[in-house]
Amino acid sequence: MSTFLWYIPNTVEPGHRGDSAVEGYGTLEHSVDLARTAEQHGWEGALIGTGWGRPDTFTVATAIAARTTTFRPLAAIRPGYWQPAHFASAAATLDHLSGGRLLVNIVSGQDNLAAYGDTEGDQAQRYARTREFLQIVRRLWTVERVTFAGDHFQVTDSTLPLRPAVAPRLYFGGASAAAERVSATDADVQLFWGEPLEGIAERIERLRTLSASLGRELPPLEYGLRITTVVRDTSDQAWRDAEARVAAMASQPVHEQLRGPAVGQQRLLDLAARGDVLDSCLYTAPGRYGGGGAGTTWLVGSADEVAAALRRYADLGITHFVLSDTPYKRETARVGDALIARLAATAVSASP
Repeated sequence: MSTFLWYIPNTVEPGHRGDSAVEGYGTLEHSVDLARTAEQHGWEGALIGTGWGRPDTFTVATAIAARTTTFRPLAAIRPGYWQPAHFASAAATLDHLSGGRLLVNIVSGQDNLAAYGDTEGDQAQRYARTREFLQIVRRLWTVERVTFAGDHFQVTDSTLPLRPAVAPRLYFGGASAAAERVSATDADVQLFWGEPLEGIAERIERLRTLSASLGRELPPLEYGLRITTVVRDTSDQAWRDAEARVAAMASQPVHEQLRGPAVGQQRLLDLAARGDVLDSCLYTAPGRYGGGGAGTTWLVGSADEVAAALRRYADLGITHFVLSDTPYKRETARVGDALIARLAATAVSASP
């Protein structure tokens, strides 16, 4: 069974990825309105991003959960911001208070380390620390009296006063070899950005092989897709809107290509050299003009065309979809109404 999640921006300034919302932006009422719109239009929940300089993600997720009924916050957190026992307790508490609705996205990419006092080292150390973090958190959610002595974290005779009835799902991203080894052994869901089908298939096969060779002890790793979707009534309208948006991005007087050490981001940027459109409707041009992360590549087309593209990812083993487009509120409703029923109907008809 597939999970369909949306995205709620978590920034101080409005205008994230072209969002038009200004009045009330950043207030609890604005974020709750987006979450309730997601509830009303078929989304199970939404990703809430993290990064130094943004409002605290876990506080935002807690406030939204208190004002919604079915909405599941996928709260992004960074091990460098938390000690694992502290996070395990905070997450268990929110999961308990929300009736088991919390989802967690572990982010290990580089951030402004000096600003929040982190001292992590190179990539290998960063992911080794993340793995210890995941192991301690999971054990504290499931076991009494945890003692763990790692290279990065230690706890002694630690027991949470409140443990979740069912541990929150741990989503994780990253395309480097170090990141994939963490996913293969310690994550519940590996999130991919919008690569062509061939690349996703190759990565899934590699992760399955790694899980077996590294002796994964958890249930099989699941897979998710985080991508922008430009959905309109017709294909022509969708492509006109997408191309106009990219033209506006290209006209900006200062344009910086988002290149750096992140392996996953570099994979997306390199796609543009293969063509502006890959597979059936994967648009790579946004990455050439400043699109980053989930905004680097877009699925563009009519509802039937984008749904068909997402089904092809599902055929590879993707069961978690984290979609978005702007303006956020309008597209929460539009994309939810256009895609979720189509995709759910396909899943039901394909069931034995």
